[in-house]
Amino acid sequence: MKITRRNLLAASAAFAVTPALAQSTKNMTLVVPFPPGGSTDALARLLQSHLQTKLGRTVLVENKSGAAGSLGAIQVAKSAPDGATFLVTFDSHAVIPSILEKPGLDVEKDLVPVFLVGTAPYVVAANAERPYKTFADVIAACKANPGAVKYASVGIGTLGHLAMTVLAKKAGVEITHVPYRGGGPAMNDVLGGHVDMIIGSAALITAQLGTNRLRPILQLGRERMTALKDTQTAIEAGFPDFETLAWWGIFAPKGTPPDVIADMAKSVKEILSEPAVAAQLRETQQMTLLLADGKEFSTFFAKQVSIWGQVVRENNIKA
Repeated sequence: MKITRRNLLAASAAFAVTPALAQSTKNMTLVVPFPPGGSTDALARLLQSHLQTKLGRTVLVENKSGAAGSLGAIQVAKSAPDGATFLVTFDSHAVIPSILEKPGLDVEKDLVPVFLVGTAPYVVAANAERPYKTFADVIAACKANPGAVKYASVGIGTLGHLAMTVLAKKAGVEITHVPYRGGGPAMNDVLGGHVDMIIGSAALITAQLGTNRLRPILQLGRERMTALKDTQTAIEAGFPDFETLAWWGIFAPKGTPPDVIADMAKSVKEILSEPAVAAQLRETQQMTLLLADGKEFSTFFAKQVSIWGQVVRENNIKA
């Protein structure tokens, strides 16, 4: 190839923007602390394919479920801080310190917030063969037969579980909680009729609406989502100012170099800002994309730890 000033400038520019992440020859692993089939797993696998292309590295997704999502978090916290391992996790991560007696890690010190992807309202839905059309129907059934109505969540300490605990307390009823290790297993049992209802992120619930086997009865955002325009919000159902949003974020082991953190945040932001990818997350996962970097995510995360930790302590919830 003929060497020209233009070629030299192009090569220099390409070298200058080579991210620290792309310089490593090690495989990158995205650890998901839940089983396959849920929204967090779907997000990780979406990122996997794009990161692989963008960085020129092999990117793997590893599902490490258990202990309210802490097993996967511990694995990442103990990994080398070299940009080879990241945690792609869900809202329950903020509840680990309050719900586990011996969590095995300090979520605010052993892991570094890298990127806050987005949020989505929680939604309560019933097996379509059950008689519940609204949350008022659920409350009436619970009053008639305390403890008989059962709901699934994606795990003890997820915001869905905590939200239902608060709703039941406000309504003065008992609703039996059946926790699962992730969205996939929880949804399977609700669709199969083994559990009456489920509370999950809008991403998990709306994916099943076309089957006619699930009926949404309450959404926990401040306003009705377009996908659930006929479903009441909790505020409309008589729970003033009540809102619960699921969230998804990425963390790295403590000690990961700032340039690696910045490069990962930049890469993920560029991927999720692509119109087709953003549309996919909005349509299939019902996400409101926040695309916030580590500093903003740190502030958000600290508030989540405080708010939901208080709910855990007030209701004496343990994993």
